Amino acid sequence: MTDQKTRLSTADASYVAFVEEAWRRHIRLALLLAGDRWRAEELLQDSLVRMYERWRRLSRSDDLHAYLRRALVNNHTSFWRRRRRESLVAEVPDRAAPSTEPDHDAVALRRALRALPPRQRAVVVLRHYEDLPEREVARVLGCTVGTVKSQHSKALGKLRHLLQQPSYTGIR
Repeated sequence: MTDQKTRLSTADASYVAFVEEAWRRHIRLALLLAGDRWRAEELLQDSLVRMYERWRRLSRSDDLHAYLRRALVNNHTSFWRRRRRESLVAEVPDRAAPSTEPDHDAVALRRALRALPPRQRAVVVLRHYEDLPEREVARVLGCTVGTVKSQHSKALGKLRHLLQQPSYTGIR
């Protein structure tokens, strides 16, 4: 990241250490929220840059990972609102073929997760991937526990329905 001759300040060194730990810890959360590897990396990077801008104040915080989770969810929601789920293009972009055989269940689940509205997706990811209790999910999303429960219930119902469809499971 930096060459040996450049000395980092104590604050910058603590930020670098946090980023190295946070990247490994939060990239999958970003991937599940965004549904795309490249967008997930961009989402996580943008959130970390925003944290750096406030690092001197944030570094005294008790739970930097909770702050980063909230930033990821908020940034994803903002991006989604700007894009409105669809972007029209003249031609479909080329995609490289995967080099190994994918896990069909994981692919079907990711596809079904992408079909959920952003708030429902965030609730499912925070509850089941991050293993946060409902109260913490409500705090991260800035809503009530009742909203988390209802969004979670609706999301699981929709996931069950989608995953029974042959188009998601690959069964013909």
